[in-house]
Amino acid sequence: MIVNLVPEFFAVLGDADPDAAYRAYLERHRAILASYWHNYVIDLDTAPAQSVIASALAADRRDLRQLLASVAIEELAAEALAAAQAALDLSLEVDVYLTVGVGAANAGELVVNGRGAIVIGVEHFTGVPNADTYALGLSPALLPLWVAHETAHLARYLAPDSRAGIRRLIQDAGGQYDCWDLASRASLRELLLNEGVAVHASRAAAPGLPEETYFGFTRRQYRRLRELESFLFRAARPELDHTGLGLRLKWLTGGMSPAARLVQGRVLPERGGYYLGARMAEALVMERGIAWAARAAADEFTAAQNQQGRAVGA
Repeated sequence: MIVNLVPEFFAVLGDADPDAAYRAYLERHRAILASYWHNYVIDLDTAPAQSVIASALAADRRDLRQLLASVAIEELAAEALAAAQAALDLSLEVDVYLTVGVGAANAGELVVNGRGAIVIGVEHFTGVPNADTYALGLSPALLPLWVAHETAHLARYLAPDSRAGIRRLIQDAGGQYDCWDLASRASLRELLLNEGVAVHASRAAAPGLPEETYFGFTRRQYRRLRELESFLFRAARPELDHTGLGLRLKWLTGGMSPAARLVQGRVLPERGGYYLGARMAEALVMERGIAWAARAAADEFTAAQNQQGRAVGA
């Protein structure tokens, strides 16, 4: 289901008291938006949230208005979700929330009370970077890629036939997705494969784009990661079955300092775990297809990697 919250946001901006109207908007959709804030911004009920809200309400939104005037965004999102579900052979019901974000990620996955949702920060897909909104300036044509990426996460978390360890962790948490809690309980291997599978899913559902685009990298960043591939495998190997928030921050989170990304005397490229995870998942995806791999357990990926290594060495 597509849930378009963008018109409500613009109604907030036109209200005589935008701050009060925004808080009423948050309350109407609190189950989803509080989870979005917790996972991708800051906790909604903290003092710093007020300054984030004020900035979001004051930002220049002309680029977003132009996007909405020229692109049927709900139709695009619905087609993207259908393509992702077809690629993943997924009958699971998924909600796609089209929102105006507050300087956070362009897309993210949520599980709230056992139901999967995707939140799209529509302002990131105007094709024009916007310093006021921290918008990335992505083409709206890239929205299907990110819908597929997040749908693959939900397949691993919620599909009845998913064997992913991360599914059990979400079940243990009462059917709630908390990325910070998961980062401290899921192994680095699980976290890397989770992102790697999603990269392959986006390739399958939205083919034909430059390879770096599926990772959210520039061409230069992608080339550098390919050059460092052997090092990435060596650096990750001792930590793959360890847990800890620091591992997620080091391998998968943007904006971390070089010191926080230092491994074996070298600095990891930002978000280098996306590339490494895709390489770790590749053998099984090639062998069994993305729909099967999206539900696979970590040891199934390892077995496929080992089999591929033996075949190459034969």
